[in-house]
Amino acid sequence: MVNAESNNASTQLRRDLAPGMAMDDAQFEQWRDLLESRTGMTLTPERRSFLEANVGTRLRELGFPSYQAYYEKILYGPGAIAEWATLVDRLTVQETRFFRDADAFDLVAEHARNRYRECGHGTLEAWSVGCATGEEAFSLSMLLHWAANEAPGRRYYGVTGTDISLVALEKARRAVYGPRRLAGMDPYWQSHYFQTLADDSVSVIPELRKRTSFSQLNILELRHAPMYGMGIIFCQNVLIYFRRWRRRDIANRLADRLAPGGLLILGQGELTGWEHPELTPVAASKVLAWQRSESQNGNRSDHGPAR
Repeated sequence: MVNAESNNASTQLRRDLAPGMAMDDAQFEQWRDLLESRTGMTLTPERRSFLEANVGTRLRELGFPSYQAYYEKILYGPGAIAEWATLVDRLTVQETRFFRDADAFDLVAEHARNRYRECGHGTLEAWSVGCATGEEAFSLSMLLHWAANEAPGRRYYGVTGTDISLVALEKARRAVYGPRRLAGMDPYWQSHYFQTLADDSVSVIPELRKRTSFSQLNILELRHAPMYGMGIIFCQNVLIYFRRWRRRDIANRLADRLAPGGLLILGQGELTGWEHPELTPVAASKVLAWQRSESQNGNRSDHGPAR
């Protein structure tokens, strides 16, 4: 039982911590270094206010008197692992929507149609890296379902979405979205792949949900990811949070997980000057993409001198 004195002390701590309290340079550096060492994400000095606001809100909720006290809790305190997961959810930008980059998804549709019709592939596996609340992964599922139905014979597909945020992944697994999340979507997708619920929210149809799975993955631990032989890897608006050398390392590891003929799509401007000996750039002016050679097995961890 918590006594009245403890309750009063906690309340006073919250009052003493000014809502607009700023981090000093040393505090910002140690928080930024911690975030990068654990997640790979970097924060520029221009984003100090973003870090202050999110960390400050959380430490006020818990009653810590300073950034330093909360920092020590994250490192050494009881429940540090669980608290770190909560904070990462606050610091991870989860802005997304269905078919966010129309040109990239058009390329996915063309690629899937060609693989099903021309190459005799019975199954396509796609991976949404940094899937947030699931809209990107379900967009891939809709396209692959459509392409599979358009192709002759029996065709199958599966989509895996990964993200570091457990909160975002739980929303993705629920597969329920407010009606505004479908704003601007082609009526075909709305009518074929969503069910309207009693509160006017919408739910992804069961047929898509059973072929779309979600798992937690820290992108720094890609070497342990079980995904191999992927026909499509979609990784947009993820690499912008990392240093240039780490972006190249991530791209190399993703390339290793492509199946022969597989397609890797990154965000425009997220990676420049990168080459891989087994991948060929796709000639698409509005999409940053590469295709793996048909002759490679796509399962190697020693991909050679990519740069």
